[in-house]
Amino acid sequence: MRWSLVVLAVILLIVGYAYVSTVNGPITPEGRLSFVKVANPDMYPGHLHSQLLAKFAKEHNSKSVLVVHFAGSSNYRNYKEGDIEILELAFIDSQGTGAVGDTDYWDSLQIALFGAPEGRYKYKSDGIVFNTLDEALDYIYGVARENGQEGPIPMYWHGTARKDNPMIAQGCGFPLFFDIVRKQYGIIPAYVYTLRGMVLPYFKDPYANYELTHYTELQNFYQQGMIDFR
Repeated sequence: MRWSLVVLAVILLIVGYAYVSTVNGPITPEGRLSFVKVANPDMYPGHLHSQLLAKFAKEHNSKSVLVVHFAGSSNYRNYKEGDIEILELAFIDSQGTGAVGDTDYWDSLQIALFGAPEGRYKYKSDGIVFNTLDEALDYIYGVARENGQEGPIPMYWHGTARKDNPMIAQGCGFPLFFDIVRKQYGIIPAYVYTLRGMVLPYFKDPYANYELTHYTELQNFYQQGMIDFR
């Protein structure tokens, strides 16, 4: 009994520390948005996941919301979903294959333990490639301010897995979410908010049941270009 109370107290201290570390920051780390692609391209006005992001932003009384990705062929433009500014940021991994390659779980573990080495990533938003995360985030913050943002910006990783079981594969943008939280707030908040973020769509994504029960079909549809709408 005593040890269980000690463990509970330690957990509460860690979670409390993570919360206090982020409460006054420029970004509120939320978690994973979705499980698989339901329409391609990833984000555009009217897309189901875009509408979901706008809904989440309003729940936070925020005029903007940030979604992070693996970099593909998109320019990751920032755009309006109704009156909400959807901010997009993607990372380019100079030592990886991005979203199209196989998941390197050993590499992912090393990044989770030690963070991405300096200079490994570049970043893209609005078609602009940035050499550092600070430069990319400064640009994102500027776009948000131009659209009336006050207070922290809620952040999600897109989470769509092109292949493999999406309950295991964390999908598009996962490493960038972790790296932003680590660099902004430290390694303990990065672990806490990433673990919390992994379970978020089970409770917040209204399409979760459909995505998970049809993920192999949706992944095949995506690979064959059958859900390309724009």
